[in-house]
Amino acid sequence: MRTLKSNIISFLLTLLALSCNKESTDSYGNTTTPSPLQIPPLFESLILNPIIPSNNPQTQEGISLGRKLFYDPILSADNTQACASCHNPTNAFTDSSRFSEGIDGFFGIRNSMPLFNLAWNYEDRFFWDGRESGLENQAFEPITNPIEMHTTWPEVAEKISQDLEYPQLFKAAFGDLPIDSVLVSKAIAQFERILISANSKFDNYLLGTSDLSAQEISGFNIFMDESKGDCFHCHGSENNPLWTDNKFHNNGLDSEITDLGLGRVTGDPSDDGKFKSPSLRNLIFTAPYMHDGRFSTLEDVINHYSEGLQNSTTIDPLMKKVAQGGVQLSFQEKANLKAFLLTLTDEDFISNPKFSNP
Repeated sequence: MRTLKSNIISFLLTLLALSCNKESTDSYGNTTTPSPLQIPPLFESLILNPIIPSNNPQTQEGISLGRKLFYDPILSADNTQACASCHNPTNAFTDSSRFSEGIDGFFGIRNSMPLFNLAWNYEDRFFWDGRESGLENQAFEPITNPIEMHTTWPEVAEKISQDLEYPQLFKAAFGDLPIDSVLVSKAIAQFERILISANSKFDNYLLGTSDLSAQEISGFNIFMDESKGDCFHCHGSENNPLWTDNKFHNNGLDSEITDLGLGRVTGDPSDDGKFKSPSLRNLIFTAPYMHDGRFSTLEDVINHYSEGLQNSTTIDPLMKKVAQGGVQLSFQEKANLKAFLLTLTDEDFISNPKFSNP
């Protein structure tokens, strides 16, 4: 049953979503076609409303443009790397490599995050360390980052302006505004907002159209049990189909913190070693795991929380059994927990033709 607090939050988010959708596409002229997000039944039943900025309404033209830009290596300095290079749709829009390689052969220090259900990130902070607010802003950095696409926005705008197709596509989406970083990021954000994953076995179980095995139900109970898996505080429950709180936690990976994570962004030492809780959806596609991709398998992840926790000065209080190394699950409990986690797999998501390279 939803608490009074959660109901109030949902009511406020409903008002926010309605106010965001009030702005018509007239700000880009009268030729755009509104394309509101298709809210999954489960999200709708729980009153989970998407956050859409009033200055960037969803339109068919904007989504189509953003999709083309997402897959186009024109955004990189040497025309070899696109957003999709590190956010592959077959991997639920992440990278199967631990660290992604940029155009100059350099590697980052964090695993590429998967992209789905981004319109429901109510914290509205993006990247592992939360350094960007708003999905539109998230698109800015990879273009200019010297270990990623390593170019400049004026160079990107010039290439796009000289392209045979893009000027008309931008005009259709945004009117006669000059092509620049703002419009590019708005278009990409519109496309990223349609990347919705909500058709897993567990989703259908909650909707009454699928059954779970005894092992999967046992795994869910372990997930929800504070004396067992105790996973739900950071990753949600049947009342949170995002399967993340989108907040930042130090989950006991290291006793000595070298990557400050959120602490580097806020400057607050109490935030050192905190990283965003990723969604547990589609784990079968998104290996390797953790912010630095250190774990190759789900078994590795479960073992970490079971007996591999490392204490540090900023470890999250939710890691209550750090003194024992973790929650100490049995072999069978681990197997059952994994079985439940795999029910969050959405096979249709990775093969949706609307998300593919146009």
